[in-house]
Order: sequence, then C-alpha cells, then structure tokens
Amino acid sequence: MSLLPSRPRLLAVGEPTHGDETLLALRNELFVRLVEQQGYRCVAIESDCLKGLVVDDHVTTGAGDLDEVMERGFSHGAGAWRGNRELVRWLRAYNAGRPAAERVRFAGFDAPLEMTGAGSPRQALTALHAYLAAHMDTGVRADVLDRLLGPDERWADGGAMLDPSRSIGRSDAAGRLRLLADDLAALLGAHAPELVAATSREAWERACLYARTAIGLLRYHARMADTAPGRADAMMGLRDAMMAANLLALAERGPTLVHAHNRHLQRHRSTVLLGGLRVDWWSAGAQLTARLGGAYAFVATAVGTIRHHGVGDPPPNTVEGLLHALPGDRFLVAGRELDGAGLVPRDSPWYGYLPLGPADLTGSDALCYVRDLPPG
Repeated sequence: MSLLPSRPRLLAVGEPTHGDETLLALRNELFVRLVEQQGYRCVAIESDCLKGLVVDDHVTTGAGDLDEVMERGFSHGAGAWRGNRELVRWLRAYNAGRPAAERVRFAGFDAPLEMTGAGSPRQALTALHAYLAAHMDTGVRADVLDRLLGPDERWADGGAMLDPSRSIGRSDAAGRLRLLADDLAALLGAHAPELVAATSREAWERACLYARTAIGLLRYHARMADTAPGRADAMMGLRDAMMAANLLALAERGPTLVHAHNRHLQRHRSTVLLGGLRVDWWSAGAQLTARLGGAYAFVATAVGTIRHHGVGDPPPNTVEGLLHALPGDRFLVAGRELDGAGLVPRDSPWYGYLPLGPADLTGSDALCYVRDLPPG
C-alpha cells in the first residue's frame, strides 16, 4: 500500500500468463493479507461473470458441493487450477458463521466468452426478464424471447470467430433482441426504487449484471458478424468494456482485488498477435483509469525464467532484465523508481508468456517480480 499514491477502490494485480500455480498462490496470499489487514471484501478474477455467481453463492452461503462449484463456477478451464480451488476453500471457511455484512465476496468479471466463440445471451436475458416480470408488465412475453433466441448452438458456433458469415449476430432476430434487451434494461433503471424495495439491493444489482451481460453479448455477436476492417480490434474492445463495466459495479461495494492478465488491466493501449494478426484495443484498465482516476491502481507482474517452457534468463536491456538484476526471488518495486531508458521489449519463445514492455514502468503503480516459475 505504501507504493500506491492513494487507497484504491480497485487494486488490480496482473499476471503475464494464465494458470501458473506459483502466481495463483501469490495472489491468494496477497488477498488474505488485504482482507485481514486492509478490510478488502471482494476478489474478482478473469472468469465468466455469470458462472461466478455460483462461486459467490457457495462462499457466502455454503450452497453447492465444492467439486460441483469448481466445475460450474469458472470459465476458461480455471476451475481445474489448484490455486482457485484453495481460494474458494479459504473464502468459504472465512465466511462461515459471519453475518452477511462481514462476508467476503467472489466475482468473475469477464464476459461469457471463450477464445473459440461467444455464449448465448439466453441466460442473462431470460433472468433479467423473469426478475422484471415478477413485479411489472415488461411488454414482452417469455415465449417471444425464447423464439427469438432459438437454439443456443446457433450463438455458440465457434467458426463465427474467424468467419463472420457464420455469425447470427446481425440477423433480424438478433436485432430484435438487442432492442428488447435495451428496453428491459431501461425498465430496470427507471423502476429501481420500487424494485429494490420489493426485492433487495443485492437482487437488483444482480439483475443489473444480467442486463449488462445480455446487452454486451448481443453487441459482441453483432460485431462478430461484421466484415469491416478492425473487426478483431472492436471485439477485444467490447470484451474489455464489459470487464470494465462489471468492475465499476464491484467498486461501488467496497475495496476489491482484481486479478487478470496484464493486457486487460494495464493503463495503456493493449496489443497482441493472434495467429499473425495484430490486435489493438483499449484495455479494461485504461477504461477504468479514465473513469476512476486514482481509485484504480495497477500492479503489473513479470517473471524471469520459465525453463520448462524454454524461457531463459531475460536480456539485461528489457524490463524483466532490469528487474532480474535486483536482489530477491520475488518482490514489489515502484516502476517510477527504475530507469527505463534504452529498454526494448523482450521476446518470449513461449506464446503463453507475454513480457512487459518499457511503457509498463510508468503505466503501473508498482511491479511485482517473480524470478522463476517452476513446473507444476
């Protein structure tokens, strides 16, 4: 905390690769300290926001079996990672016997997306409609939504990610659903006082999550069907916009630790190569900085060696090389205290590790460095 200019509402800690158990254990250790010493009450990770509700229900109320929760509550295969299982186990043990106001929450903040495609808006849209229909005339029947949605397989066609002609995102039915989703979201906001009173603030906030997700997914599917240049850039930007919107909602609850890839959390424009295609977009971190200013803090994480993936000692004229020359196997340092003159981006022989660049020295509040990632 002494490295940060002010106490943030969102403390984002990045990772340069997914699924490494050393980095997940480090995240867990940090979160426990934040809860016990700094009053943090939520951890949000790069996983499906709707699936994350399963995990949150489990850690706050004990609903569901742990094995089932790990299978159903995570996307991107993250339920199989030991570090995530230990996090869920710790959260449940911490919350047991505590009053609701003192419980620590879990959230996924990613959209229901995978690298191979986007999910159907069915779950989010029908849940939003059911919440509203229980208290008012929404102007649309559930069977009409079901007919317009059609089979979920049409939405989940993985081939649409690379071939816009296979997407149904700009069909007449999808266009009608976008209008209906917008109308339902407008009702949710306009009738907030009576809905909160009739249900609870938490139930209304969950309905807001359904509304954001339904609208965001329908926008994303529409962009998947687009053949214009910049399609991939726009899709990545929409995904991170959904991430940012979910994190803004969590920030209103209280101090939250955010854990995701550096590229999603960094303050500057993100760039990756996907199959030889350069994709550029404004990251969720950049969008949050524009909205929250100093209430958003970002700690970028870098790694020295990952020898089991062929990543050796970093060259001295890179960010990792500069950090590698400092003492300690893992440490935090303020990027502004380091001289980044003459540094160049590091090349990683393993596609799964994305090194930090010179801009990360000034674009982050602090840097976390782990000298070596062992296998397993």
